[in-house]
Amino acid sequence: MCMRRCGVLMPVSSLPSRFGIGGFSREAYDFVDFLAASGQALWQILPLGPTGYGDSPYQSFSTFAGSPYYISLDALIEEGMLTENECSSVDFGNDTKRVDYEKIYHTRFQLLRKAFERADLKENPEYKTFVDKNEQWLKDYAMYMAVKDSQGGRSWIEWDEDIRLRKPHAMAAYEQKLADEIAFYSYQQYLFSRQWMALKGYANKKGISIVGDIPIYVAFDSADTWANPELFWLDKENVPIAVAGCPPDAFSATGQLWGNPLYKWDYHEETGFAWWVRRLSHCFDIYDIVRIDHFRGFDEYWAIPYKDETAENGEWKKGPGYKLFEVMKKALGNRAVIAEDLGFLTPSVLKLVKKTGYPGMKVLQFAFDSSGESDYLPHNYNNNCVVYTGTHDNDTVNGWIPSLDKKDLAFAKRYLNVRRTPDLRESLVRTALRSVADTAIIPLQDYLGLGGEARVNTP
Repeated sequence: MCMRRCGVLMPVSSLPSRFGIGGFSREAYDFVDFLAASGQALWQILPLGPTGYGDSPYQSFSTFAGSPYYISLDALIEEGMLTENECSSVDFGNDTKRVDYEKIYHTRFQLLRKAFERADLKENPEYKTFVDKNEQWLKDYAMYMAVKDSQGGRSWIEWDEDIRLRKPHAMAAYEQKLADEIAFYSYQQYLFSRQWMALKGYANKKGISIVGDIPIYVAFDSADTWANPELFWLDKENVPIAVAGCPPDAFSATGQLWGNPLYKWDYHEETGFAWWVRRLSHCFDIYDIVRIDHFRGFDEYWAIPYKDETAENGEWKKGPGYKLFEVMKKALGNRAVIAEDLGFLTPSVLKLVKKTGYPGMKVLQFAFDSSGESDYLPHNYNNNCVVYTGTHDNDTVNGWIPSLDKKDLAFAKRYLNVRRTPDLRESLVRTALRSVADTAIIPLQDYLGLGGEARVNTP
């Protein structure tokens, strides 16, 4: 029987910081102390990977690497790698409610470069150990980013053919030419890993487990796709044949065109899902619990022709099903996973989630259809699920309430035994915590009673 527990959903980027974006600084440790003092057991975050164009953590330049934006500049000042004046004189943006990613992109790397130039890495055994341990992904990622910078930031599909296709002579030439830049990107990952693992270790000692988040897909413009084209459904020139997304539904007449490369699942199965085992093993090294986004894609996935401009002409393809998780459990043991099983679920998806034994997700904002038949209503839960008032993709509860039509609002009040609309937020939080779900996770905005201005993401 699982012990009942609760936690808070808040991205690392949302922490207060004098340097434009939340990171692994003192404020993060203070937040862990706050969670522990509040009787929480979980801190759920968003993916920690380096963000690309659009600044979405779900479209990362690497599924293994960490975002250099989270590296604590305060820690580098304390270590003498940077000066207070160097950091405080930089313009990171002055809006305390929003991250100005453009300004951070243009300034953060200049500061990290100064720290890199002052670091004596040849005499640092800890750095060498990190590089050796992570060589399998780190070398490709660091080289990818270095080449990308030398190409003006262009996607690898636009590079010259020799380096785009990783021909040995081109790889050797770029590795020599960009050696310093490659080392710089490796150093960033060393700092990220050292600081993140220290923060995670502190949280664990305080009784707080970290719930990480991984997208099912990787970005096309990523080191993963460039370095491992055999894993994906690409043609001989490494151009996608079809890409990921969702079919048209009530929310979008043309569906959702994500554009991620699709997996060549027969190849993954032939290799014993070796890449997936490596990926998940890495996730369990840096997180205590892993939430896997778009879990239904392991059962069936929507494949959209590459050149299409909408998701309308896609078709359903069969995913690996339980075979992947059977291999994972044998290789890694029975690890803690949350299956993001939101949306329209077919009987085969429900069967897959049940067979894995992983808890699915229940979102209270999806519950109050005036017909009263929603699976998200708490009286329909079993114990093995994780209940949320909303996720990072939802509005805050106070932002969501005005969007309800009269019938749904009246039903919500009736169900929650609330007379006044302003009391709905607190009642919804209490309902999540009182439900039979073994785990309840509440976005911090809903505890604070913030409105739509505090929403994290609009899909």
